[in-house]
Amino acid sequence: MSENIELRAYTFLDSMQPAFASFVGTTARGFLPVQGQASLWIEIAPGIAINRLTDVALKSNDVRPGVQVVERAFGLLEIHSDSQAEVLSAGQHILEAMGKKESDRLAPAVKSSQVITNLDPDQAQLINKMRFGDMILGGETLYILETHPAAYATIAANEAEKASPIKLIQMQPFGAFGRLYLGGTESYIREAVEAVMAALDSIDGRENNP
Repeated sequence: MSENIELRAYTFLDSMQPAFASFVGTTARGFLPVQGQASLWIEIAPGIAINRLTDVALKSNDVRPGVQVVERAFGLLEIHSDSQAEVLSAGQHILEAMGKKESDRLAPAVKSSQVITNLDPDQAQLINKMRFGDMILGGETLYILETHPAAYATIAANEAEKASPIKLIQMQPFGAFGRLYLGGTESYIREAVEAVMAALDSIDGRENNP
């Protein structure tokens, strides 16, 4: 099973924050998580192999799948549980099935990090038309992050919410690149950006030059 499967991203969230869990619940098609639960996000290539890894996780531990995305190139899986130990154990079973270690993942690469202060109301309306989270209002500060691989947008969003009372506007944790949109006061956004960068910098892995 481990042949030709690339571990692109592997990130554990010890406690899903309220807005983050609610956002996942709004967009996910699987078992919906709630705040406080532990969560694991795994991105691999090729995408079709994520089906087998979901099977491994669900048969080995008491976890529930919230997100499974099967693209032509990449596959994404999210599993969650009230028990951190169950989630970590399921992740270990997945790694063993792949013949990989956690350190075989790609390290996160930040492709874009933008802070836009005093957002114009017309631009706020454009952003609100494409969001599944909170609304951003004219005059607020907008933060946009683009990550590679895409799944690392999840830990960025969760750690931002831990650090600062920001709004989670939009998150896309799959595809060629991950994207995160946050809103709030300028001071709240600055705090969130520091937490995002610290979280991404703490994740080791293979050299990543996308």
